Amino acid sequence: MMDDLWQPRPRRIAIFRALQLGDMLCSVPALRALRQHSPDAHVTLIGLDNAGPFVRRFHRYVDELLPFPGIPAFPEQPARPDALPALYREAQARRFDLAVQLHGSGTLSLPIVRALGARAHAGFVPRADMARPGRLMPWPDHLPEPLRYTDLMRFLGVPVHSDALELPLSAEDRDEARLLASQARFDPERTVFVHPGARLRSRRWPAERYAQVAAALTRQGWRIAVTGSDGERALTAEVLQAAGPTAVDLTGRTSLGGLAALLSRAPLLVCNDTGVSHIAAAVGTRSVVVACGSDTHRWAPLDHARHTVIADYPPCRPCAHEDCPIGHVCALNVSVAAVLQAIAAKLGEDAVRMVDGLPPPRAVGVVAHPAMEERSSHAA
Repeated sequence: MMDDLWQPRPRRIAIFRALQLGDMLCSVPALRALRQHSPDAHVTLIGLDNAGPFVRRFHRYVDELLPFPGIPAFPEQPARPDALPALYREAQARRFDLAVQLHGSGTLSLPIVRALGARAHAGFVPRADMARPGRLMPWPDHLPEPLRYTDLMRFLGVPVHSDALELPLSAEDRDEARLLASQARFDPERTVFVHPGARLRSRRWPAERYAQVAAALTRQGWRIAVTGSDGERALTAEVLQAAGPTAVDLTGRTSLGGLAALLSRAPLLVCNDTGVSHIAAAVGTRSVVVACGSDTHRWAPLDHARHTVIADYPPCRPCAHEDCPIGHVCALNVSVAAVLQAIAAKLGEDAVRMVDGLPPPRAVGVVAHPAMEERSSHAA
């Protein structure tokens, strides 16, 4: 069955993954392996309407975007199911040699991939009795997100040389970062970045606790930069006020590339379990991630030495509620002291440096973060 996929080598490959940026970054190791295996293939991503910047940034692995109009069961964008027949006609006209399902377990996404009309299709299936050797792999619910897709590549006969994330930075990205740093008069290498937002409110550690963390770090001599989208100004404003007049407000001022370039120079990011966490992992920046509600086994960064994830595990976890219906205990049970201790452990390597002319920040201790097993959820 494996030879059916690669003999003859497919010239036109479709990849279905209609997810947001952080989720897309988790698929990059698999996309990289696929390109190394089939360097001459034309690869089309069938993804969200807003995935154009992702395709342009990863043009080495993906050649073009074919926008997916969405279905009601997928929450990532407003659904336009009436546009699905036109998508399928367009895909079938392109006569793909291979369509690969990189979007969840296959329960809902595999029928979409089949409807693309490719000569062959491959991906995940939700049950072992649906598997086909070298073609359809049982959904590996036990694996972290990036490893699910590199495992699929291996299952399909594609060698994988690295599971590491990446996010290439352009000269424009670095120029944007330098301009922002100059305008705000701060040195990213001596600044702790704090990102209090997340798409779901249930994924956000309380802004007042981020504010307490920012205030404590400011007292220790660290410069604070607060990041977020225009729609998160209420969150960032609370943190900025607590951090004091030296804090840098980057709310709504950074592009993806500019933020990544700033983070690539920073000693630490403090954030929720959201897309910016994957950006930090991709550019090699250390982080402390407060994970509320999410499936940490699936979404936490793979490098546990560089990234510390702090979480509480009530029985209702993981969840996908917009707002927690039972008081947000997974967030409230994570204390400011625990986060500051984890931050101190990360910044301890930088304690010998002077920060803005002040003495090095005072260490507040090291958190003992117990490894805890967590149930993982079933993807689409």
